[in-house]
Amino acid sequence: MEYGLIGAKLGHSYSVPIHAQLADYDYRLYERTEEEFVELMRRRDFRGLNVTIPYKKLALELCDALSDTAREVGSVNTVVRRPDGSLYGHNTDIGGFIGLARKAGVEIAGKKAVILGSGGTSLTAQTACRHLGAREIVVVSRKGPVDYGALYRDHADAQVLINTTPVGMYPNNGESAADIERLPKLTGVLDVIYNPDKTALILDAQARGLPCAGGLYMLVGQAREAAELFTGRAIPESETERIHALLRGEALNAVLVGMPGCGKSSVGKALSERMGRPFVDCDGEIVKRAGKSIPEIFAQDGEGAFRALEAAVIADVCREKGQVVATGGGAVLREDNVRAMRQNGAVLLLERDLAALSMDGRPLSTSRQALEEMRKARQPKYLAAADAVIDNNAALEGAAERAREAFYEAAGR
Repeated sequence: MEYGLIGAKLGHSYSVPIHAQLADYDYRLYERTEEEFVELMRRRDFRGLNVTIPYKKLALELCDALSDTAREVGSVNTVVRRPDGSLYGHNTDIGGFIGLARKAGVEIAGKKAVILGSGGTSLTAQTACRHLGAREIVVVSRKGPVDYGALYRDHADAQVLINTTPVGMYPNNGESAADIERLPKLTGVLDVIYNPDKTALILDAQARGLPCAGGLYMLVGQAREAAELFTGRAIPESETERIHALLRGEALNAVLVGMPGCGKSSVGKALSERMGRPFVDCDGEIVKRAGKSIPEIFAQDGEGAFRALEAAVIADVCREKGQVVATGGGAVLREDNVRAMRQNGAVLLLERDLAALSMDGRPLSTSRQALEEMRKARQPKYLAAADAVIDNNAALEGAAERAREAFYEAAGR
């Protein structure tokens, strides 16, 4: 073993691709039981480790020397074997969290910060908030002295909200750790979860226009600092920016919306080939689930039944990552659909002249007048949902290329 991430259950982790971008060393994932972790630390047959749940506090006890930061936090997430064989423990999560707050524009100095959760990541957030000069720090947990009832009753004046719980993490997308409508004084929200890209909490914060961010930037930042310890060389902060944008570009879905017949499926297929990622047509998934065509669903079950099935398909499809997704023309009519698209996606609106819109096999596209009225009603919702608008009135390949460029711009690359 040279370098790697060790924990009880790692699942899908970004650590390997992040470290591959940071340095030229062998970095792998190691799932180990507590007994195996202790034995590994005692054998010391590695050069450096990142440590994750649930071994961060145990790692602190097994190191020969600790950084002041690790001592203050009370946990270790990075272990380096020194030339003399001794183990040095540090906590790079603090630097990662501070970088996240600064990147998001969330000002903590002089503010009342409420931290959801009391586990190891909460300790990191508490320490970071102290370093950043928070006026007051309140820790909320289900069984702590300040529970969620007390949050809204006694701490509705919270100015910064930080989620360190797993509420809203994949695959339980859509759950929110707190109701920010009951916290009217908020000036910023941070969520350490990075899958999905935007949790329900972050989507709520965006809807209020609050500075906010999910946890991916923190993950990359702490890895950069760990790589500095592993290699003994400084790595510029710009690498955190670059790798963060690269990962988001690979993980986010390109979600196409627009009027019926505007070319979402054809552009989507061309875009998926250009980007080398799978294409998912939500209307096609609806037909598979229903076992009948969309006109048949409308005729036999009604539009309400179709919209309910559409919402279920969009929720399932957009929970995943790295896809090109074509939605139905009316998908934006439900706010929960738009939130599902945005949690892991950049939303691209395809625009085509009304006279060029196809009406074949489309239950609501009964006439050009019907299309005109439909566009007038839906256009504000399309524009509100979209991160970019793509003209699709000329060659297909041109639209696909414009969509690709707009997608990566929205992802930050």
